[in-house]
Amino acid sequence: MTIETKSGSGRTGVRGVGLAAVRGLGLALVTLPGAVLCFTLTVVSIALIPIGVGIVTTPWVLTGVRAFADWRRVLAAQWCGVRIPSAYRPIPKDANPWGRTFGMLGDPATWRDLRWLPVDMTAGFVSALLAGALLLYPLEGFAIAAGLWRVLPDGYWYGFVSVTGQASALGAGALGLVLLFFAHFFTPRLLEAHFRLTRVLLAPSQGELAERVRVLTETRRDAVDTSAAELRRIERDLHDGAQARLVAMGMDLGTVEVLLEKDPEQARQLLAQARQSSADALAELRDLVRGIHPPVLAERGLGDAVRALALRMPLATEVDVDLPGRADEPVESAAYFAVSEVLTNAVKHGHADRIWIDLHHRDGMLRISVTDNGKGGAVIGAGSGLAGVERRLGTFDGVLAVSSPAGGPTMVTMEIPCVLS
Repeated sequence: MTIETKSGSGRTGVRGVGLAAVRGLGLALVTLPGAVLCFTLTVVSIALIPIGVGIVTTPWVLTGVRAFADWRRVLAAQWCGVRIPSAYRPIPKDANPWGRTFGMLGDPATWRDLRWLPVDMTAGFVSALLAGALLLYPLEGFAIAAGLWRVLPDGYWYGFVSVTGQASALGAGALGLVLLFFAHFFTPRLLEAHFRLTRVLLAPSQGELAERVRVLTETRRDAVDTSAAELRRIERDLHDGAQARLVAMGMDLGTVEVLLEKDPEQARQLLAQARQSSADALAELRDLVRGIHPPVLAERGLGDAVRALALRMPLATEVDVDLPGRADEPVESAAYFAVSEVLTNAVKHGHADRIWIDLHHRDGMLRISVTDNGKGGAVIGAGSGLAGVERRLGTFDGVLAVSSPAGGPTMVTMEIPCVLS
């Protein structure tokens, strides 16, 4: 059992208050320059789009802004238990600069980030700074009361106390004690308020969430339809294959019982035929099980499963895998069969003689690219294998991008958001 401790308003111990103050101060020191830099670079880069320079720089700048916002999402969840969903639209890895620029600018999440940055450099900075100052400022009052007042210039003010001697210095210490009392209650709340303000500005709107639910509903329905079709295929394969062989084998064995005394030679031939039928039925059952969920996928993971798939290909196939862990079993299964379908298309329709497969995981995204040197012309259309792959990936919020000019080469890129264990 895992117990999650949140640094929100519920934590009011001395250690929790001190930690919240340090975090608030550190956040303030990063928030102001980070938000100013991101906002300035974004405005300049977008302004340079008409002359072409911004087409190249804007995707890089917006990627940095997203990383800055995602970092704050992580801190909000880890420090205060404030969950801020990320709803960026995926951009195909092989998109050109023009497509990446206007794809990112057309994403509502991008404009939420840009609205958030000015608020973050003002109200966000102040709320984070107050979380740190509310605890650290009383320490100055205690230091003044302890004798620091002697080296301070005349007319020094601590809060509303004018420090002119030991008596007023003790007053500053008393004020510091009062501030410390309030800091005990308000420092964690100020830090939480900072992240709640961030959530208000960065979280997707109800309309976007409704659209997201609609898309997920469609993909889940496609997944159910696909599962039903898969069950019908399995039933058909069993009926036409292994089941028919087993029935024939039973009939042969019945005939053997009758011929065992009358015609031993004929009986031996039928036994050999039954033995071959049992071997064929077993091979068909193994192929069927492998088509449902390959054993190597369950035992060794996606990387080794794709390598095993490449070894069975009738043409030269190179596989490059960089997966530091394993994804959830449904994600691995979807990715495996997606790769299998793309490879089948390359062999059947692409007329390629070489295939390159690349699997890696970066920034919470499993990315798979399959490239062949065939004739090209692959498209995602109704009834095509790639359309089925797109539906399969859509179940997991994945995307499919195909680049296949006439004459080749063909590159199929698949991306599935997931975490690795």
